[in-house]
Amino acid sequence: MRFKSRKATRGQRATRYVYYFGDGHADGKGTQKALLGGKGANLHEMTRIGLPVPPGFTIDTEVCSYFYDHHRSYPPQLEAKVAVAMARIEESTGK
Repeated sequence: MRFKSRKATRGQRATRYVYYFGDGHADGKGTQKALLGGKGANLHEMTRIGLPVPPGFTIDTEVCSYFYDHHRSYPPQLEAKVAVAMARIEESTGK
């Protein structure tokens, strides 16, 4: 069975999968532990309150659910989203 990518329709949110944090900006929040995991949510919150956290990203728990629901495969858009987050880290760190 192949996963069909669907666009978000009115009232629906597109699946994000990757949440960036660093440079004083965090896509996630400390209240999103169910989505980002405890460590991920805390890293995002520490970034939000101004603590010096190295840049990084969190892959959300929806990817784990997808993996097991789709014969141990990843969402097709995940690789591109991770590449964007990695490029952002590289730019931030100069590496």
